[in-house]
Amino acid sequence: MKLLLDTHTLLWFALGDQRCSPKARQLIEDPTNEKWVSPASHWELAIKIGLGRYSIPGLFEDFIAAAIEGNGFSILPILPRHTGMLIHLPHHHRDPFDRLMIVQAMAELMRVVSFDEAFDAYPIQRLW
Repeated sequence: MKLLLDTHTLLWFALGDQRCSPKARQLIEDPTNEKWVSPASHWELAIKIGLGRYSIPGLFEDFIAAAIEGNGFSILPILPRHTGMLIHLPHHHRDPFDRLMIVQAMAELMRVVSFDEAFDAYPIQRLW
């Protein structure tokens, strides 16, 4: 199964945070699943850290490398066919980072691992 991890899912999993649901953790730890992260996630996190809305232990680059590469996750490139889909995506969800992840999941036939129920308004499967 191809999984796209939402930003909070990546963070909670990497930090061992109990807010990461047991089902999400099981899906992520299952070696038969492909785990993907959108650049929107590390971009969003960098912006939030820069604005003082979030903090992480250590240097950003080290944390992201450990969270993504250290867990065997792959980065899903942002392609023109993904961004082109944003033109017609209904605005049920206003967050630009989440909207990008939604169209990436739609284009690549991925399931999204996310707590965010707003994803349910789109033709993707959200797992939590």
